[in-house]
Amino acid sequence: MQRVVTALLILFAVAAPGAAQDGAFDKGQTGLVPEPRAIAKLIDLSDREVNQAGGAKDGFFPEFGNMITGSGWISAGPGYRQHLLGDRALLTASAAVSWKLYKMAQVRFEFPRLAHDHVSVGAQAIYQDMLQINYFGLGNGSRKDNRSGYRLDATDVLGYATVHANDWLSVSGRFGWLHQPELSTMTGWDVSYPNTSEIFTDATAPGLNQQPSYLHSDVSIAADTRNHAGHPTRGGFYRATAALYSDRDYDKYSFRRYELEASHFLPIVEDNWIIALRGFAAFSDTSSGQTVPFYLLPAIGGKNTLRGYYDFRFHDRDAEVFNVESRWGLWRHLDVAVFADAGKVASQVRDLDFHDFKTSYGFGFRVHNREATVGRLDFGHSTEGWRVIVKFSDPFRRSTLSGERTEVIPYVP
Repeated sequence: MQRVVTALLILFAVAAPGAAQDGAFDKGQTGLVPEPRAIAKLIDLSDREVNQAGGAKDGFFPEFGNMITGSGWISAGPGYRQHLLGDRALLTASAAVSWKLYKMAQVRFEFPRLAHDHVSVGAQAIYQDMLQINYFGLGNGSRKDNRSGYRLDATDVLGYATVHANDWLSVSGRFGWLHQPELSTMTGWDVSYPNTSEIFTDATAPGLNQQPSYLHSDVSIAADTRNHAGHPTRGGFYRATAALYSDRDYDKYSFRRYELEASHFLPIVEDNWIIALRGFAAFSDTSSGQTVPFYLLPAIGGKNTLRGYYDFRFHDRDAEVFNVESRWGLWRHLDVAVFADAGKVASQVRDLDFHDFKTSYGFGFRVHNREATVGRLDFGHSTEGWRVIVKFSDPFRRSTLSGERTEVIPYVP
């Protein structure tokens, strides 16, 4: 087992970007057993080389991990960063290809530190080509045997702003134009199950035959008291979001969405034993005659919701998920964890009760430095079998593109 863990540490240290900005580690987190000196030196070296002191540097950088759930265990590509206007503005561009040949390209221009670091504003254009997104049908009772896949090609242009009231409270908003996405036949490696259009219709997969352009907007209020967002060992994160999607083509697919999220991290024995708790809920609302396209419905299942199920396993108008983890520091830079997940989807909010949960449980390993989870390996089990997850992010972190903002399309848990 030690050889396996050591190999994983080397893989994560070499392949992952590591988010710590100062290359230092928490001296209070020592682990249950002494860590091999070579491992500590390797991760320390990786941090110093990839994340040099003094913040992000201008020039080229490697782009890792900015892909949605289901894109494969790793993605990589080139990025370029340039500070402008006397360091008041920042231009960033990057592109990446994932293990499953998903593609992403983005360019972002922002003023990150206005009003004495209390305000940031910017604009971003994002292109995504996602080749094998899962769809199993609507509802909590959808069948595993109905697994299908579709390809989604989309471009989104948006502006955003965040106001930081203080160190832990912020309000942010976005407004954007989602150009008519293209939904087509699934492609890529290992296409061993049917295309969505072969086993579903527009009645069972709303929006299958028509994909409108959208004007979209959202506003969020967030309270973040975590000591480190990428590898929290104490504090919490609490967020409420309201979003509006306005169909500009068919007057048929406009809707509103509301989300609530809360996570908290309780140190039991300093930073060496942590209990992590999370709850998440999403609600859809439509006017008469309107519906939500299936690729924008709340979905659960996969790497950070129900880890014993396929990605995007359950879709419906409303969803809820609860997660609990117990994490122990085995080595200074390695945690072992056991976890349990529970969640469900429903067509009406009143059906989001505590009955008929889909559940999963499992164990995993977390490679980390002081401020970031460098990589994780999870083994999740449910009534549908075992799933193995390899990722370079904390398990409670939603899939995001560059800029750390949640996806616009498709809906990603």
